[in-house]
Amino acid sequence: MSIMIRMNRKMSTLTSVALISALALAACGEAENGSEDPEETADAAAADTDDTSEDADEEGGNGAAEEDSDEGVVEPSERPTHEAGGAEPRLVITYDGGVSVLDGVSLESVGDFEAEGFLRVNEAGDGRHAFLTEGDSFRLIDAGTWGEPHGDHNDYYTTDPLLSDLTLDGDAPAHVVSHDGIGTLFFDGTGEYHTIDLTELSVEDEQIETTGDYETEGAHHGVAVVAEDGSRFETLEDRSGARFLDTEGEEVDRNEDCPGVHGEAAGPEGIIAVGCEDGVLIWNGETFEKLDTGEEYSRIGNLFPAEGSPVFLGDYNLNEDGGEMTEVALVNSETGEITTTDVGSPYNWRNLQRGPEGEALVLTEDGQLHIIDPETGEHLEHIDVLDEWTEPEEWQEPRPAIRVNGDLVYVTDPDNQEIHLLDLTEGEVITTAEVDFVPNEIIVIDGRPVEGVSDEYDEGDDDAVHDHDHDEDEDHDHDDHDHDEDHDHEHDHDEEDDDHDHDH
Repeated sequence: MSIMIRMNRKMSTLTSVALISALALAACGEAENGSEDPEETADAAAADTDDTSEDADEEGGNGAAEEDSDEGVVEPSERPTHEAGGAEPRLVITYDGGVSVLDGVSLESVGDFEAEGFLRVNEAGDGRHAFLTEGDSFRLIDAGTWGEPHGDHNDYYTTDPLLSDLTLDGDAPAHVVSHDGIGTLFFDGTGEYHTIDLTELSVEDEQIETTGDYETEGAHHGVAVVAEDGSRFETLEDRSGARFLDTEGEEVDRNEDCPGVHGEAAGPEGIIAVGCEDGVLIWNGETFEKLDTGEEYSRIGNLFPAEGSPVFLGDYNLNEDGGEMTEVALVNSETGEITTTDVGSPYNWRNLQRGPEGEALVLTEDGQLHIIDPETGEHLEHIDVLDEWTEPEEWQEPRPAIRVNGDLVYVTDPDNQEIHLLDLTEGEVITTAEVDFVPNEIIVIDGRPVEGVSDEYDEGDDDAVHDHDHDEDEDHDHDDHDHDEDHDHEHDHDEEDDDHDHDH
């Protein structure tokens, strides 16, 4: 795969510590040469996709490393491990025909894998792995970057990414969410969901082991969350709301006042929020609370949280037949208020994210990234990122999407087959990569330890500035990061991602 990198000449002025650290590491490697119209789309997605994992395996679908090998598949355990000077984010991007993994700083390809059908991708929630939705399966991807707590700091490592043969199969795989070190994978076609222990997730296993297998009241496009103590949040079969069950599976509370329920997101103090066609439904840890918009129809289909913030960012659609959205919702779970702010140009569910300080980020069709104060709705800044573009009619078709990692914002540009890297500190695009595919869905795997997943996790560890002070004479193999500057890188099927970035 060929990727052309263009660097902004102002790169030397960057103040982002994480970016500078990563670029310094890249230089070391060189020296060594070493919550679309989402309604009822789950059925459409299932009809439009085939379970092609076996075909992909037969054709060498486990990436470039095995394409040149006459001896078949590269064993996951045989991949070399490289120590890194800091967290090394990687991007996982789907396209028609496969999935690509890019270095999160240079935007160069570190792995590319064949896959067929309409592909979706979700973070697993452990800072290393992702799930590719392929046909009737969730298929495990190792992005090849991770961190491990070590005393008063974290150690960081990379290896070659890998699209594994490990799958969790079912009818119409949809949402993936993670809480308390537990991943929950939901199948729309049956309403079943399964939990996995994120501390044990590995492509070196023989299969994906589930720790719990559950059923909702019936098949629907829904979502479920399982807590560490075994209590469960799940949406209702008719999508009129949600219910909460205790550790014994007994219903604690139910709310049927949330038509079109969609777009789960987690907030402080155990809050779980889902969007409705007339507001937001909040589980506050003890009972449900409905926040109304005051409009007869005002669909909030996707919610985006920020760590420590009581405010959720949501899309806001006033047209029951679809149509353009030009306002976003700011849902304050603390005060119970829902306010809106106009961004002056259309956007869609893939264009919303939260910044490092909880800022509301919105990419609009005029090519601007809007930075908004989530408490007041005040527009703090507008940054030109793309040329003007228009959202395609079919939700499966590629359209610009954004993802955030600290001060860094990644923006896909399908029309020009480019990925842009924006630094919020500088307020400008600092790197653009031309790729030889049309990017569709994108996630960021940040390679950092995750609370509830990593042993000895320390929330106060400032690993962004941690460096092992590697001597240049040390033999740290960074061949998988060829940062040569001569190379010009929640799901809403009704969201994702998640975010939690689950825009399904």
